[in-house]
Amino acid sequence: MLAWVEPDQPLPPARRALADPNGLLAAGRDLSPRRLLEAYRGGVFPWYSVGQPVLWWSPDPRMVLHLDEFKLSRSLAKTLRRVRREAHWRVDVDRDFEAVMRACAAPRPEQDGTWITPQVLQAYVGLHRLGFAHSVEVRENDLLVGGLYGVAIGRMFFGESMFARRTDASKCALATLVALLRTHGFSVIDCQQATAHLASIGAREVPRDAFLDTVARLAAQPGPDWKQLRVAFPEV
Repeated sequence: MLAWVEPDQPLPPARRALADPNGLLAAGRDLSPRRLLEAYRGGVFPWYSVGQPVLWWSPDPRMVLHLDEFKLSRSLAKTLRRVRREAHWRVDVDRDFEAVMRACAAPRPEQDGTWITPQVLQAYVGLHRLGFAHSVEVRENDLLVGGLYGVAIGRMFFGESMFARRTDASKCALATLVALLRTHGFSVIDCQQATAHLASIGAREVPRDAFLDTVARLAAQPGPDWKQLRVAFPEV
C-alpha cells in the first residue's frame, strides 16, 4: 500500500518503494524546502502532475552520470570551440534561476504538459534562495537561450531539467556544469530515470542500494560556495 505522509511525518526509506510502478514511494501535499532536502538526502525526488498529490519516487535501478564517463560528442566539441572563439554566447551560474525553471516548464512539442507545476516552481525557487538549487544559463546577446537546473547538497548534484532555444545550448550548459563540478570535487550527477539521450552522453543505470550509498557519502561532504564560483565554457 502506498504511504501517505503528513507534513510532520518523515518520508519512508527509499528501499520501501514499489516495484510497480517502479520507484513510487509515497504521496503527500508537503513540498517545502525542508521536505525537498530530506528527500534528496534520502535518494528520493518528487514527480507528479497537476491535480495529483505530491508523489515521491526512488526507482531501482537509478540513472547516474559519473563525471569521468561524460561523453563529449564531436559536434558538441565543435560548438564549444566556436562559442569560445566567437564569444557570441556567454554562460552564467545562478544569474536568473527562476527564469531557467520557467523555460524548462514551457510547453514542448514532444510533451503533454509539464511536471514543473506552480507549486514545484515555488518550492525550488525557495530551495535556491537557501543556496541548494542552482542553474547554469547560456545567453546570446543577453537573451536566455538554454540552461539547466538541479540541486546540490554537499558534493552530490541532482539534475532536474534542461531546455534549449538554440541548437546545442542546453548541451553546452551541461558540458559546462560537468567541468565546473569536476573542478570542485564532485563525481556524480543524479539523472533519475533512463533515457536514450542520457545514455548517449555516458550516463548509466546503477542499483538503488549503490546509489543510496553514494548519496550518503557525497552529500555529507562540505560543498563549495556557489556564490564564489566562476564559470566558463570548457576548453575542448
